Amino acid sequence: MGYSSNRVGLRGKCILPVLLLCVSLSFPIALSGCLEDDKDETIPADYGDYGEQIARQISAEYPYRKAYSEQEKAAGEYIEGELQKLGYTVEKQDFSSADGTGTSSNYIVRITGEGFMQPDETGDYVPVTKEVIVGAHYDTPLGISDSANAPDFDGIQDNSSGIGALLTLAKQLKGKTIPYDVVLVAFGAGGDSFAGARAYTASMSDEEKAQTDAMYCVESIFAGDKLYASAGWSSLLSGQKYEQRRKLYEAYDVVYDAELSSKYGVDLLYNESGLLTDVDGDGTTDVYREVTLTKSDYVPFDELKIPVVFFESYDYNYTTISDMKETRNLNLQGNGGLIRGTNYDSAKILDASLTEGQLQKRINAVAFILLGAIQKGSHEAVSKSDYQKGVTLVPSPQVTPTEMSASAEAGPSTETSAQP
Repeated sequence: MGYSSNRVGLRGKCILPVLLLCVSLSFPIALSGCLEDDKDETIPADYGDYGEQIARQISAEYPYRKAYSEQEKAAGEYIEGELQKLGYTVEKQDFSSADGTGTSSNYIVRITGEGFMQPDETGDYVPVTKEVIVGAHYDTPLGISDSANAPDFDGIQDNSSGIGALLTLAKQLKGKTIPYDVVLVAFGAGGDSFAGARAYTASMSDEEKAQTDAMYCVESIFAGDKLYASAGWSSLLSGQKYEQRRKLYEAYDVVYDAELSSKYGVDLLYNESGLLTDVDGDGTTDVYREVTLTKSDYVPFDELKIPVVFFESYDYNYTTISDMKETRNLNLQGNGGLIRGTNYDSAKILDASLTEGQLQKRINAVAFILLGAIQKGSHEAVSKSDYQKGVTLVPSPQVTPTEMSASAEAGPSTETSAQP
């Protein structure tokens, strides 16, 4: 038997009293009062330029931070220092390249949550620990040896922007009570087959793997035409689609509920191309929807069947996969609309080609979505503080994998926004 929360939302309960108040007063005063309410409305993701400045500093000081390089090491130490300034204890996890010729490091922050109460087989509530992991790599695909061919390169897209979002989330988590244990990881050597992420997953105990509800991965969120979130390839397995994409859908809910597009100017999109292709190379035709062919540090977690939510900027709104690219911007077509791993991945070039303020808005929006998604908690349990207030779960009807698959497949085969 499944369970669902019996919380009742308060949305819409304030509309009638406000309407009566406005009607009861004279029109000019009512109009002024309502306009004043609009003026005071909180803007979501209004986090300032903290994350943007982090991203710009990394790119300016350590532009060619290829895996195992001196610049990568220096960039990692800078990130460690910034996390310490926020008041966190930082764990450094060193690892070596597969051939033993290079070393890199992950920088890890572990934030202990308040925990959950979950019904056991008898219906009695017992305390449980659940965890989410948020990660972004800080290395770049190009190194010093590439500087002659890419003199403007600094990796602001891939992946200073992702680190900016990670540290913005770290800042916003301070002082908040979260049910989940939250692990923040700045991965080293992402460009070497996600070596940092593989070192991290190799260090996870079976218990930690079992209690990890999701891995959120952030890469290259600045320069692509649109912001997307995708699930991992494990969601393509038979009967696994909904469970593996639940956290993805919750991220979209955050955007929808906050009206992020209209209030902050950033939306979150689905890859809804709906093309038929063998995404994961298992010989079976898949629907290319809500997943991506772009691999990143989420891959080792996806291989463990941990649900994944991958944030990136791109443009999937094409009729063939080969046409899909990061941008249609006419000023950035020298490499077929690709930015990552090219000279176009440059703050100087991108600032001159993109909308002013885009870096800050994308970083803050992703941090806001991550925070909101984490705060949603678990569908199987309630936070300890809510449980103390009398909140429990109620049995929910069981849905067969066939029904879930049919429901999830329904809808338009075009690009879809999280915003109404």
